[in-house]
Amino acid sequence: MYTVGTRGVIVAADSSIKVRLTPYEPGQGACPEFHRSGEVTQILGISRRQLHYWARTGLVRPSHRTRGGHHRYSFQDLVALKTAKRLIDAGVSLQGIRKSIAALQRTLPTVRRPLAELVLVATGDVVLVLHDGAAFEAATGQEWVFEIAEFRRELEAWHSTRRRVDQPARGVTEAATA
Repeated sequence: MYTVGTRGVIVAADSSIKVRLTPYEPGQGACPEFHRSGEVTQILGISRRQLHYWARTGLVRPSHRTRGGHHRYSFQDLVALKTAKRLIDAGVSLQGIRKSIAALQRTLPTVRRPLAELVLVATGDVVLVLHDGAAFEAATGQEWVFEIAEFRRELEAWHSTRRRVDQPARGVTEAATA
C-alpha cells in the first residue's frame, strides 16, 4: 500500500520507501499514467543505454510509444524493470533472466509479464518463483519447497508402521519366556 505525498513522492505504508516518480505539482491529482525514459533512469538508477537495450531486446518493453516514437513506461513496466535490475544486482545473468521469462510464459500461460506479476527470488544464478503457495525454479519448473505438515504426516505414518513391525506378536513373546 502506498500513498502519493506532496511533490510527487510515493510513500510506502511504513514510510520506508520513498520514490520520486515524475515532476508533480500539488493539486494535480495522482502521478501521471506513463513515465518518460529519463524519469525511469532516475527512478531506477540505470543508464538510458541500458533501458533502451532492454526495450530493444524485449526484456522489458515500454507499454506505450508516443506518435514521435518516444518510450513511455507504466507503473507495471517500472515494477518489471526494477525486478530485472534487482535480479542482475543479485548475480543473475541477463541470459538467465531471459531464460526464466521464456520458461515462465510457457509454464504459466496466464501470466503475461512474469517480472511484474510474480514474486521472484534470486539465489545466485537461479531464479525462484513464489506462486500460488508453491516455490519453484523459474527455468526448469522444479519445486523447491515441500509442505512441512504433509511431511510430518508421512513421518508419523512411517513411525506407526515401524512400531507394528518392531513389536512382536504377544503370544510369541509370552511363549518364549515360559
